[in-house]
Amino acid sequence: MTEQRVQRRLAAILAADVVGYSALMQRAEEATYAEFERLKHEVIEPSLSRHDGRLIKTTGDGALAEFASPSAAVRCAVEIQQSIAAGRSSLNLRIGVNLGEVIVGADGDLFGDGINIAVRLEGVADPGGILISEKVYSEVEGKLDVGFEDRGEQQLKNISKPVRAYALCAELHSAPIEKLVAAPPLPDKPSIAVLPFENMSGDPEQEYFADGMVEEITTALSRFKWLFVIARNSSFTFKGKAVDVKEVGRRLGVRYVLEGSVRKAAGKVRITGQLVDAITGAHIWADRFERDLTDVFALQDEVTTAVVSAIQPKLLQTEIALAARRGPENLTAYDFYLRAMQQNYLTTREGLAEALRLARRALELDPRFGSVAALAGGCHMFNVVLGYANDPQFERKEAVRLFRLALSVDDSDPDTLATAAMTSAFMVGDSESEIEMADRAVALNPNSYLAWAYRGWVYGVAGQPEEAIRSFERAIRMSPVDPLLHRSFAGMGYAFIELRRFDEAIVAGKKALRQNPSFPPAHRCLASAFAHLGRNAEAREAAARLLEFDPTFAISAWIARGGKSNAKLLIEGLRKAGLPE
Repeated sequence: MTEQRVQRRLAAILAADVVGYSALMQRAEEATYAEFERLKHEVIEPSLSRHDGRLIKTTGDGALAEFASPSAAVRCAVEIQQSIAAGRSSLNLRIGVNLGEVIVGADGDLFGDGINIAVRLEGVADPGGILISEKVYSEVEGKLDVGFEDRGEQQLKNISKPVRAYALCAELHSAPIEKLVAAPPLPDKPSIAVLPFENMSGDPEQEYFADGMVEEITTALSRFKWLFVIARNSSFTFKGKAVDVKEVGRRLGVRYVLEGSVRKAAGKVRITGQLVDAITGAHIWADRFERDLTDVFALQDEVTTAVVSAIQPKLLQTEIALAARRGPENLTAYDFYLRAMQQNYLTTREGLAEALRLARRALELDPRFGSVAALAGGCHMFNVVLGYANDPQFERKEAVRLFRLALSVDDSDPDTLATAAMTSAFMVGDSESEIEMADRAVALNPNSYLAWAYRGWVYGVAGQPEEAIRSFERAIRMSPVDPLLHRSFAGMGYAFIELRRFDEAIVAGKKALRQNPSFPPAHRCLASAFAHLGRNAEAREAAARLLEFDPTFAISAWIARGGKSNAKLLIEGLRKAGLPE
């Protein structure tokens, strides 16, 4: 049998790889995968075709290509990097180019040091840059309108001899490569830029109004500590320019972009806004606001509140959905926190148990994650108050320990303060301290739904129902589709009962149940309010439903758990409804 001869040939090899691919996949797996697929089809493959390159193979985060000449390989590399620098993709590549002998496999695949050196050069190239071997340099020097920087001998992994390498760079008197500066990496938390709103009216006064409103929105968003918000000075560099949202996201290093317009007509101002995912280009939210043009500053405040109240929950829900889609092996402490938050929203026995499990995983990865500690403390508190706790004494101690840990990490975070204040209200009962924390939370971020909602509970527990209702109403107005609305409606119902506004309490209780039919406080609210109105059949029905979800409920036990002993009318109504003492 004749031995089959190994086929070899000289080839220029281009190796490309996405910078920070693993971290990007952890933060946004599906979006990163989709963007790389788009980059391959819209940038890499067309460039290969124009320069007679052949795609050898692609990996999850890179590509290998063969060229007949080193000049064609380098020209293709330059074109790819120019396209990315011009905003054709939010991803960032490193590229290595080598000239060497390769072995040709039966299926057309290539092997050998010619390939390996290109791959290793790519690995040590600058983000957004191109690194070529000395063999390539000797062939292309003087033939291309680019400059080179000698990087000296490079000891490449698994390559026995050092390889001299050259980086491509721009020259002052040539047609340079676009400035291949690495785009800022995405932060490890949701990031947003608010672009200048377009003035559609032609009225210069509206220009000032629009700019002022964008500043107000930027400031309001920056008060959410879980958000990374680009400063006004950076966002306003795009003022008056036709921009591509993906390019904005890449240049500023943000995932989300808020853009909009302002138009004045017939004494009114119409403001439109849209929130876009800068990686995928997908629209997350869009709305239009029309207001009378009277007090400009009051109008700015009103629209700012409306916009921030609309997009903040959308941002959070989008991030939670992204975390839910990631594989367990890729989860970070922040992902576990987002997943725990989603389970906490359910306010069920199973949901709170799962939220605590996920929160513990987050704290194992980051023991000083204050928001997670606050969330976990709140979950333990709910277990106690809702009667889910197998060991109430232990869970009470854990609730107090965790909210104190959260405050020791950051006592200036509004949501942490609000959560700690509410947890303390039910587990400790130091009204003066708890009211101070709740008031500070809304002062630090008057646009936080959570701060206003939990302030409502704090004031309700402290025996100040009017202020509790004011807080709940503010929260509900700010986030009318919030996943935690059932808690606010139930708390408002309790406060209405103490003010003898029983019909309004019933409306609030029913709204709570429409969002969460198994929430015990809503059934307590209805049982008490119906009983006060003498609607005994409905009161007994609500009491029976309460006992379905809280079988061990007794009025004295509920007070011992942390129920409001000063809620005299609520308790009186529960007795009238026939609930056990």
